[in-house]
Amino acid sequence: MTVHPHHERAGLMWALAGFCTLSIGDAIVKGMAGQWSPVAMAATRYVVGTIGLAVLLGSREGWQAIRLPSAPLQWLRGIAISCSAIGMFLAVWIMPLAEATTIAFTQPMITAMLAMVFLREPARPAAWIATAIAFVGVIIVLRPNFEALGWGALFPLIGATGMAVTIIANRAVAGTASVLAMQYYMSATAMVFLIVASLAGNFSGVERFALDWPHWSVVARCAFIGISATFAQWFIYMGTMKAGAGTIAPMTYGQLLMATGLGWIFYGDKPDPVALLGAAIIIGAGLFLWWDSRRRAINAAEAK
Repeated sequence: MTVHPHHERAGLMWALAGFCTLSIGDAIVKGMAGQWSPVAMAATRYVVGTIGLAVLLGSREGWQAIRLPSAPLQWLRGIAISCSAIGMFLAVWIMPLAEATTIAFTQPMITAMLAMVFLREPARPAAWIATAIAFVGVIIVLRPNFEALGWGALFPLIGATGMAVTIIANRAVAGTASVLAMQYYMSATAMVFLIVASLAGNFSGVERFALDWPHWSVVARCAFIGISATFAQWFIYMGTMKAGAGTIAPMTYGQLLMATGLGWIFYGDKPDPVALLGAAIIIGAGLFLWWDSRRRAINAAEAK
């Protein structure tokens, strides 16, 4: 399919807006460190998002469409995205925003590895090379943080792995429902899982996960994050429809630039040279993997 240049430019702008909007939510999360259980914050985010998606889905496809899904893979999507959200919430609380976001950009490489194992996709040399390069970048970024934070410095990798599992599950259930219904199913199952996890955390005795009555501003900010994240995903979807998934992939790095700027302005997280080096290596690995995917797609199209 040939994409009109005007549509491609519009798609790139839609995608860039979506990825940058995600960083705004992360920056707000960082400002709420320790004010409430991170699981409860994530649950509130998905409660708001699910309500909005339910109204849209019910008005377009009928109210019977808003029932919870029964397919295990749909629940896997919700649980995986929940783990990703919790991992990133904790990551931005204890690490500079730019560094947490940088490590989260290992997600494309993790996705490629999982696709080989679970989707039986052919083993691509480029995926192995990109993964090895990204791993070096992660070690460089993590080194000072691991010394100070211990195993907590791995939270962004948990976030990236959760997102990678979500993408693999998305591929497995693609085409089984409308795009809007698929968004609703993921949000609704995540909401249910996070509500249960919030209650379990409260009874675990761990102080960080204790449920108390938060300040109204915490709930309001969580609600804003839920709304902004829903809009961000919609912007990214519009970009994908207009320009194609392969074309908009580099726009994901707009999220890193936005995270760096917001962390610097609002939290004084000035990136140091070591972190910048690690970020450059991880970004380079991601762009190499994107370039290889585009090259393979073009060659396949020409072969037809």
